[in-house]
Amino acid sequence: MTRRRRRLVLIAVCGSVLAVALGLVLSAMRDTIVFFRSPTDVANHVVAPGTRFRLGGLVEAGSLQKGADNRVDFAVTDTGSTVKVRYQGLLPDLFREGQGVVTEGVLEPGGVFRADTVLAKHDETYMPREVADALKAQGRWQEGAGKDAGGPRPATLGPRSER
Repeated sequence: MTRRRRRLVLIAVCGSVLAVALGLVLSAMRDTIVFFRSPTDVANHVVAPGTRFRLGGLVEAGSLQKGADNRVDFAVTDTGSTVKVRYQGLLPDLFREGQGVVTEGVLEPGGVFRADTVLAKHDETYMPREVADALKAQGRWQEGAGKDAGGPRPATLGPRSER
């Protein structure tokens, strides 16, 4: 075997090992990827029951019901559609009606979203990008509007200090 042929065989073997490793990594990540969906996506049957995903929107006013054993029922809306959410656990301190929320869980066959994680916005100017995009598509998002203008405002970063 010549030197050139040995190099080609070595390159081919390394390429094959790299391709197999990449395939294994991608197949392992497929089970951990969680997609974001809006209530309109759920209403349009884009998501099949039993699928794990993130649901985001606004907590519908008047929908919050607290039950026994830290069970909470509420509705998430993007002003186009509404999805009922059931959560077992303690809600974040900033969770309230009319505010942005992202929940992670599974859609049950009856159309109720069973959440195992609830994330609330952290101050009056923050809105998760996925939720803001869904609200923009519905015409609810007002760029630069504050609480008084009837809509959430995008997150802004202050000027960086010079060091």
